[in-house]
Amino acid sequence: MGEPLVNRYASRRKSVFAETYDPENDDDDDGARAIFPKTDEQRSRLCDSVKNILLFRSLDKEQMNEVLDAMFEKIVKSKDYIIKQGDDGDNFYVIESGIYKAYVGEDQKHIHTYEGRGSFGELALLYNMPRAATIQAETDGQLWAMDRQTFRRILLKSAFRKRKMHEAPLDSVPMLKTLQNYERMNLADALIPRTFTQGERIIKQGDVADGMYFIEQGKVSIRIQQDAGEVEVSNLEKGGYFGELALVTHRPRAASAYAVDNVKVAFLDVDAFERLLGPCMNLMKRNIGDYESQLVKIFGSKNNISDIR
Repeated sequence: MGEPLVNRYASRRKSVFAETYDPENDDDDDGARAIFPKTDEQRSRLCDSVKNILLFRSLDKEQMNEVLDAMFEKIVKSKDYIIKQGDDGDNFYVIESGIYKAYVGEDQKHIHTYEGRGSFGELALLYNMPRAATIQAETDGQLWAMDRQTFRRILLKSAFRKRKMHEAPLDSVPMLKTLQNYERMNLADALIPRTFTQGERIIKQGDVADGMYFIEQGKVSIRIQQDAGEVEVSNLEKGGYFGELALVTHRPRAASAYAVDNVKVAFLDVDAFERLLGPCMNLMKRNIGDYESQLVKIFGSKNNISDIR
């Protein structure tokens, strides 16, 4: 859970630090970077603390290293106030240890407790608004903090670039045509970058489906196991996608996928698929017949062809 968004309690005054940030017009890729030296032990602890933070899932390796460089350690004592409702947003915080409580309103109603994990402080930085809640340390603890400028430059620019990068692939998927623009943007935000080397297997026939894939770079060979060995039934390139039908039918993978060369894909896990694509699930089910008809022409049977694209 991030910083609680309780607009009715948030101050409406304009933050003096909340200048507008436009990621589309920010070309400062070579500007000064915030770097806080860390020991190997500190960096290892920080990696453990941030690995499950949703905001960082879309970052590539270089961006993640920049995040790790930019974060600084903050030691807190019991009853310290980390952020106060109505204040300007200065830092984003990731919890390494300690218990923290969130309060809102004039009566400072307790609404959430963070116990040794999680993050807070992002909403004021993302949306140019004063702090919507107060966070107080219940125990001694350790936090990792990132300043507002670095947070917005890395996270907002990354989200913007990610959306722009995925616009064309998502627009090219027939099943997704029924989604509104904002729904496709939410879908783009949920995609996770993955890379595979030449010859590497991406999905295995017979496995339980864990998600679907959009190809951003390279070629992918889709193959079905036959008595005489694997037979290629499709060869996909940039803009192609695969793995979606097993998610619709809830059947095991009916084909394997291999990287023909070095491949970069955008992966949508099954939970995000069901959460974001539920509105067009019936349409996707109707499309299964079209895919099966194509494969009948190749194999003369509808057996085991539910996941081929």
